[in-house]
Amino acid sequence: MKVTFFSTHCPKCLVLEKKLQQKNITYDEVNDVDVMTAKGYMSVPMLEVDSVSMDFKKAVDWLNTI
Repeated sequence: MKVTFFSTHCPKCLVLEKKLQQKNITYDEVNDVDVMTAKGYMSVPMLEVDSVSMDFKKAVDWLNTI
């Protein structure tokens, strides 16, 4: 499973990062706003799991199921 975490270290980003760490999920972190914009992301945090994009709510829901 390949997980990429798009973050600007905002409060929601920190919550999602903590949840990823609690689940012992390894991830790559991207903090480059230009990369996020190029992918069409207009807000953060965003999580990509095996190329599937999730906003904050979907990411938290997904983390709560594993």
